[in-house]
Amino acid sequence: MEDWDEIRTAYQVARLGTVSGAAEVLGVHHATVIRHIDALEKRLGVKLFQRHARGYTPTESGRDLLAVAQTTEEQFAHLASRIKGQGETVSGELVVTSIAGMADLLTPVMVSFQQLWPEVRVRFLTDMRVFRLDYGEAHVAIRAGAAPEEPDNVVQPLVRMMTGLYASHAYIARFGQPESEADFGAHRFVCSDSETTRAPFHKWLRTTVRPHQIVYTATEPAALEQAVREGAGLGFVSSFRAAGDPDLVEILPSRPEWEAPLRIVTHVDLHRTRKVQAFLAHLKEAAKGWKCCG
Repeated sequence: MEDWDEIRTAYQVARLGTVSGAAEVLGVHHATVIRHIDALEKRLGVKLFQRHARGYTPTESGRDLLAVAQTTEEQFAHLASRIKGQGETVSGELVVTSIAGMADLLTPVMVSFQQLWPEVRVRFLTDMRVFRLDYGEAHVAIRAGAAPEEPDNVVQPLVRMMTGLYASHAYIARFGQPESEADFGAHRFVCSDSETTRAPFHKWLRTTVRPHQIVYTATEPAALEQAVREGAGLGFVSSFRAAGDPDLVEILPSRPEWEAPLRIVTHVDLHRTRKVQAFLAHLKEAAKGWKCCG
């Protein structure tokens, strides 16, 4: 194609659904976006978008073109990340991703790393989706659960996250404190909204108590933890977050089958760069002092 800028513009319009959104991302005037779309449609002789009051929707031809454009965009990002990571200085951008709920542990590590290497700019990203290391979306990923199987990833164990069952003093004041699992029949519980959750402790809870006893569900770990603190019911909290909290009472301590292994994942192309190696060494040393982690 003669003009990649036009394809890139069309990709952003399809991704965001509006001309104004694409213009903002690309840093151009909205008239430039419209001109690019019109020129591209004229050159190809097909309509790439259906225009309507809410924005732009790709046609079948548009979806075909944009699938190629997305792959090309991702490959460019991958290439750029490789080039950036090939330097032998500990500087520039360091992108770290993790599962939600790890900020309390990881933020001090990243800030202290910047104190050692002040030319490093940290981006800490969390999302429900798994970031693609092979497309250069991150330098280092902290993941839980089963070990990643991508052949180009380097996977190293970090710690095992321990999780216990807790209640707040507010809950105990209203409903009492169970002495053992035998008393669970008279209590209320907080649990993941997903009945197919991969978290072993939530799986255990759904098989242990009756469905009507689960009175509060949520999709975000932070929301579940807050519900426990507010007294909605008994629920699971990471041991490191509950440690030293005077408002939480441990009902059941962490069990081995509830523990979640955390792993460090890096892409083979960036694993041996000085910046990534420096951060991995710093992270592993810091993890030795994490309490309530196995």
